[in-house]
Amino acid sequence: MDIATILGLVGAIGVIVTLIMIDGGNFAQYFDKHAVIIIFGGSAVATMARFPLGVIAHSLPMGFKAVLAMPQSSPRELVEELARIADVARKQGPNALEKLDVSDATLAQGIRYIADGYDADFIRQTMETDKDNVYAQLDEAQKVYRSIGDCAPAFGMVGTILGMVNMFANMTDPSKLGPIMAMALLATLYGAVVSNFVCLPIADKCHLKMAEEDLNRSIIIDGVIQIRNQKSPQVVKEMLLAYLTPHDRHALAEAA
Repeated sequence: MDIATILGLVGAIGVIVTLIMIDGGNFAQYFDKHAVIIIFGGSAVATMARFPLGVIAHSLPMGFKAVLAMPQSSPRELVEELARIADVARKQGPNALEKLDVSDATLAQGIRYIADGYDADFIRQTMETDKDNVYAQLDEAQKVYRSIGDCAPAFGMVGTILGMVNMFANMTDPSKLGPIMAMALLATLYGAVVSNFVCLPIADKCHLKMAEEDLNRSIIIDGVIQIRNQKSPQVVKEMLLAYLTPHDRHALAEAA
């Protein structure tokens, strides 16, 4: 779970709630069903016009999974673990890898391929294809959430314009002006909140996860191939150090 993202989303809600409490705590006046329909209904149909339903169906949960549930090992941890696995494979043979407990599901898949005796070309092709699929799913998720983030403020403006038109059409009845203006402004508020507090942060998080997944899976694939080719733990480690930042390389050298 990404604590920073959770804190950001919760903090954003907290800021809004605090401001409402300071202004008297009347939450009911900040709800308008017309504004809800315009923002959520409009954003939904606009998103369906842009993407196939199948893409939307898997992208929405994928976005929340990227924020809440996707486990992520650090590149440094993966390099250390792959060096340890290489040592086991060299001393005890490939069959010993079946008994290892590893922290990453992709890495577990790779060492299972080694233990089962698959050749290096098969392992690389299969794991590269899996990496490409995950990358494509995250890319679709970030596009869907970014699309909703773009649509929500636009439909907020549509709601504001509709409210203004309705207000000018009812200038002869002053009792209607307040509620109509409130609806117009709440549409803008809802659009801004949905976009900037929810959808765009999730889209950016999916984009970051794409880069993280690409790096981590590249480390795993290259490490697994080297282990399959019976390279020494030191060779595996030295090769994978190229993926790390200078800070992580220095920390790994000190730990050794």
